[in-house]
Amino acid sequence: MKMGRIWKLLIVASTYLFLYVPIIVLLVFSFNTEGFPSPWKGFTWHWYGELLHSTHLWQAFLNSLIVAICATSLSLIIGVLLIFYAAQGGRTGKFLSLFYGNLVIPETVLAVALLSFFTLISIPLGLTTLIVAHTVLGLGFVIPMAYARFLEIDLRLTEASLVLGASPAQTFFKVTLPLLRPALIATALLVFIISFDDFILSYFVAGSTAQTLSLYILSMLRSGVSPVVNALSAVLLVLSSFLVLVFFSLKSRTRIF
Repeated sequence: MKMGRIWKLLIVASTYLFLYVPIIVLLVFSFNTEGFPSPWKGFTWHWYGELLHSTHLWQAFLNSLIVAICATSLSLIIGVLLIFYAAQGGRTGKFLSLFYGNLVIPETVLAVALLSFFTLISIPLGLTTLIVAHTVLGLGFVIPMAYARFLEIDLRLTEASLVLGASPAQTFFKVTLPLLRPALIATALLVFIISFDDFILSYFVAGSTAQTLSLYILSMLRSGVSPVVNALSAVLLVLSSFLVLVFFSLKSRTRIF
């Protein structure tokens, strides 16, 4: 019995080591005076200084930020409008299955389909197509999660609002939407992280006029592993960890997941 418990602990420890040791190595060597994969020579902030002065990198970062913010906002707006339609008695059951496809279909298939669609209707590839593609991806997360939370709302609250004289629209914006706020914020953070880090959709629909951060890192890796990539990855890891902490703090306040 004791040996079985020890084996379970070893398996769990080995799994966590496999996941996190490469990240620790990346963080450590972002402060190395020599370029990766040279052995450790000494501590330096040089690569972070180069990171701050890389204009092309920050332009790619800005593109990723614009795409992620726009895609998240559009996904939330569309999701709220669908829930508003459902709250007014609209039949949404036949529409919901359309949004679950994003979670089932491989992202490569979705990317090729969107590329074919943009080519068919002669839309030039760029930031616009990136935003549309990431919005389509985000809807697969926003609508199922927000709608699941909507179904859990106590109907007595909305009925009380209507009985007290509020219109259906006032009830939605004064009662239903505030109850959905934690779920919407948590989902928005999730969609933002997915959109900001996405590579496959960006690779297919970005074209030659727009470059996201993931595409820029790929171009850097093709010419050799630069320590600036390590520094950038360390910064992104800190930012992503912060957003994940915010996401789980909000997740603990809602039961939709």
